[in-house]
Amino acid sequence: MAVKGLYWFTNDLRLHDNPILHQAYEHCDSLLCVYFMEPQKQQFNRYQLVSVGEIRHRFLLQALQALQSNLATLGQRLLVMQADPMLSMPVLIEQYGINLIYRSRHCGWYEQQQWRYLKQCYPHLRFVEVDTHTLYSRDQLPFPISDMPKSYSKFRKQIEQNVTVSSPLLVPDYLPPQPNVFCSDYLDIRHVHISDNDQVEWHGGENAALMHLKQYFSSSLPSNYKETRNAIEGWDNSTKFSPWLACGALSAKMIMSTLLDYEKYKEKNSSTYWIFFELLWREFFQWHAHAVGRDLYRFSGVQNKRLLNSFYPTRFKQWCEGSTPYPIVNAFMKQLNQTGYMSNRGRQIVASCLVNELSVDWRYGAAYFEQQLIDHDVAANWGNWQYIAGVGTDSREKRWFDLEKQTRLFDPNQHFIRYWRGDENLNALDSVNIDDWPMSGRG
Repeated sequence: MAVKGLYWFTNDLRLHDNPILHQAYEHCDSLLCVYFMEPQKQQFNRYQLVSVGEIRHRFLLQALQALQSNLATLGQRLLVMQADPMLSMPVLIEQYGINLIYRSRHCGWYEQQQWRYLKQCYPHLRFVEVDTHTLYSRDQLPFPISDMPKSYSKFRKQIEQNVTVSSPLLVPDYLPPQPNVFCSDYLDIRHVHISDNDQVEWHGGENAALMHLKQYFSSSLPSNYKETRNAIEGWDNSTKFSPWLACGALSAKMIMSTLLDYEKYKEKNSSTYWIFFELLWREFFQWHAHAVGRDLYRFSGVQNKRLLNSFYPTRFKQWCEGSTPYPIVNAFMKQLNQTGYMSNRGRQIVASCLVNELSVDWRYGAAYFEQQLIDHDVAANWGNWQYIAGVGTDSREKRWFDLEKQTRLFDPNQHFIRYWRGDENLNALDSVNIDDWPMSGRG
């Protein structure tokens, strides 16, 4: 019987280092490549926010255009459907007689539920999940997911002692042909107009990702990464790989391979190690998300700890808009809203402010980051928010950053605050109470 494969692209929008393409090359007689732009991700969720905001949506469109172009060089094409995969997948399975479905292993609980549902509905089909989004495959981990270390330090120690990163795969020379009858109900991504945004420094897609990777490691920047990584502004102060990593236009293994070449032929020092150290942080959160499942989104966190935070609509709105009483926080939030990006230090500072100064439920902050960040990754975002709120993997209390001290350390001349106008439109913390009733003045 002919093997008719379907490759469901998700967070793996690339040809390089893509084991699914190699498996399809070996096992499929025909291959349908599909990406779903889910309408529900553009609709309000329980936090009255959307899952994919304008800036990340634009970046994803660019990545899909690049993927379409690159697939064409191998005689393939990408079927981009603006539809719920749970509704459209049965149609595709029936229409094309699909008997083998591939997808990247996803750490998101919602995405895992989709996969389980399809497997239950079609027990006679073969479903193959492949690790494309991580440095290591599940089989390489020196422990079962049920015994996933609860701290990064323990995770790192076990990984460094027992596992090596495998080399990235090359782009295959050939792919199975697409089915003879092709669906007409799809979005021709090649002709979608994507508006420009001068504030956004990233361009989506595999080609742009590989170009940036080459440029970064062709410079001396990796040798100084540890000293510059905490700076709150400047393109060259950190690697800036994260947006491409998040959508899978760049693989973590490709970064690691290029880093090892840099260390071999240029320089190996504490800064180059720290790039690996940060890749391991990302890896830790990926497998942590697999281990904890739905608890990643729970208010009480993976520790099931009672919190006193609540939801203050006015405070949350001020935080989102960058009109709190705190100039450094305002500057970061305005930067996020205009560019889709914020430094790691900035993310820690504004998260601490929302949780501690404003006493707002941390999940609203995580949901807003999910909407706004160009590099949103479900594992890193929700895992880091739990960490700041004190309900995550670390058993210590929540992280409380002194905003004045952080300003002195990272913006002593207030250049960043002035540039992003963080000192404008400063508002008092509350004009209404938690129930949105006006608060009267005292005395």
